[in-house]
Amino acid sequence: MSKTCNFLGLRVRSNPPLPFSNSSALNLLTAASRPFDRWIRASSRRRLVLGGFAGTFLWMNNMSGNIGGKAFIASARQTNPSPVEQALSKVEWPENFPFKEEDFQRFDESSDSTFYEAPRFVTHIDDPAIAALTKYYSKVLPESETPGVSILDMCSSWVSHYPAGYKQERIVGMGMNEEELKRNPVLTEYIVQDLNVDPKLPFEDNSFQVITNVVSVDYLTKPLVVFKEMNRILKPGGLALMSFSNRCFFTKAISIWTSTGDADHALIVGSYFHYAGGYEPPQAVDISPNPGRSDPMYVVFSRKLPVA
Repeated sequence: MSKTCNFLGLRVRSNPPLPFSNSSALNLLTAASRPFDRWIRASSRRRLVLGGFAGTFLWMNNMSGNIGGKAFIASARQTNPSPVEQALSKVEWPENFPFKEEDFQRFDESSDSTFYEAPRFVTHIDDPAIAALTKYYSKVLPESETPGVSILDMCSSWVSHYPAGYKQERIVGMGMNEEELKRNPVLTEYIVQDLNVDPKLPFEDNSFQVITNVVSVDYLTKPLVVFKEMNRILKPGGLALMSFSNRCFFTKAISIWTSTGDADHALIVGSYFHYAGGYEPPQAVDISPNPGRSDPMYVVFSRKLPVA
């Protein structure tokens, strides 16, 4: 497994997404410390008030036992069920969406199209985490080559982590880099689109049985719009699977993500489902393969409500 270092609780590997060794990473972060420290201090202040409401929401759910661990600390499975799995078990949802526009700001607000312009034929989680996600997919995805099944792999790349040889009549990849999408063998078609610029999904209503998203939900700056669109294009009873780890391009991840921990992340993703409307109560599952020894892996999922 690639070497790792901890920077404010974000696990950064010398192998992508950040291609430098621990020592060079430290030098780079030290050189860039002033502007980043200013951003972290500002982000921390935002976390203290979080619009005066969202922080209270996260804190109250933490105190009620829904969230385990501290911000910046990965909460890979320590108990059964894990803190991530407990995060959505007894949520007291506020009447209104608790997060504000500033919670979806990023350290790097430059064009995402430019950031993703060069293809990255790498994986962003380690092999045990990939194996755990593939095993999970083998249990929850429709059986391979089921007639009439359509799947959308949102924020896709050159690999979707589906089981080996997995096929369906229609598997659409939506991502940021055409060269990566062209290389993905599971896709039957693909679309290049920046969801942070245009969050509307270019598909007909009730088009897909399943939507998958791997380690990318933390980059969405308009998540409620995207999740409403996901609901629109899912068939009644359709399944949406949002998987994530504790690794990211931290300059492109949203502020509310980089300043909270793994169980908080489950609550944040769950809030997208809840406030978008039209979904069953979201659930979280911890599929981390080797807690403390490899990348953790979590899935927050929900189904579109059946038509009344």
